[in-house]
Amino acid sequence: MNAIKKIGKIFDVILTVILWGFLLIVVALMIRVLVCDQFPVPSRSMEPTIIPGDHIVVNKLIFGARIYKNLDFIDGKPLETFRIKGFRKIRRNDILVFNAPLSDEWRDITFDILKVFAKRCIGLPGDTLSIINGFYHNSGTQDTLGYYTAQLRLSAMAKDDLQPIILRAFPQDSLYNWDIKDFGPLYVPAKGSLIHVNAMNYLPYQRIIEYETQQRLRVQDNVLFLENTPLKSYIFQENYYFMGGDHVLDSQDSRYFGFVPEEFIIGVVQHILYHRDRNSGAWNWTRFLKSI
Repeated sequence: MNAIKKIGKIFDVILTVILWGFLLIVVALMIRVLVCDQFPVPSRSMEPTIIPGDHIVVNKLIFGARIYKNLDFIDGKPLETFRIKGFRKIRRNDILVFNAPLSDEWRDITFDILKVFAKRCIGLPGDTLSIINGFYHNSGTQDTLGYYTAQLRLSAMAKDDLQPIILRAFPQDSLYNWDIKDFGPLYVPAKGSLIHVNAMNYLPYQRIIEYETQQRLRVQDNVLFLENTPLKSYIFQENYYFMGGDHVLDSQDSRYFGFVPEEFIIGVVQHILYHRDRNSGAWNWTRFLKSI
C-alpha cells in the first residue's frame, strides 16, 4: 500500500512539472507573439546604431502585434493578418523590424517568414521622398533626413571613390534612371489614396498593384492594362513604408526593393538586448540593454 502511495506521489510530481512546463512554454510563446521578440543582427546595414552581433528587442506593443489569420502563406498564398491595437502609429525615424518584401528574383512582393530586416523608417504613408545629392528629403517634415550626415551625404566623397557606389535604384528602369545619390520624387502609398497611372509612370507601383489585386500589369500599344482591363487610376488598399539603413553605402533597403507593406511590419526596436561577437563569442557588456 505504501508503495502505491509513493508511486502516486511521484506521478503527481511528474504531472505537476509537466503542467508547469507546458504553462511556461505557452506564456513564453504568448509574450513572443503579443509583447516582444528578439532577433540577432548579422549585417552592417544599420551601423553605427546597430552592429553585427547585437541581439535587438522588438517591441510589438507600440504599433500592435501582428496576428496571422492562417498559415496559407507557407504555400505561397497571399498573407492574411490582423493587428492588435497599439499605443501609437509608426513615426519617421523609428527603427522597424519587418519581413523582406521581395522574392529572390525581385519580381513580386512575397512574404518570407524567415527573411527579416531591421531598417529606419524614412517615409510614412502619404509622404513624398527624394534623395538629392545624397540627402533624403521628405515632404512630411522640414528637416533634411540626414541622421548620419557623414554616411548619407555621398557627394562629400571624392569623385574617384564615389563613382563605383552610385548604384541604380528602384524601380531599376532606364525610364526613371534613379540612383542612390539622386532619386525621386516618389510618393509613398497611403491606404485609400488614388493615383493616376499610365504606360509611362506605373513602374514604381507595379509590384504593389499586382500584390493587392493578384493580377498582372502589362502595356500594349502604349496603354496600361490590369490583365485585360485598361487601367487609368488606382486606389491603394493598404499602407506602405519606405525603409533605409543607416549605413547607407552598404544597406539593402527601399532604395533598391521599394515599398514595405504595413502587414509585413513586426515591431519597433528601442533596445539592444545584448551583444556577442559572431566570430569569437565574446560578450560586449557596454551594449547590454542599451537604449537606441
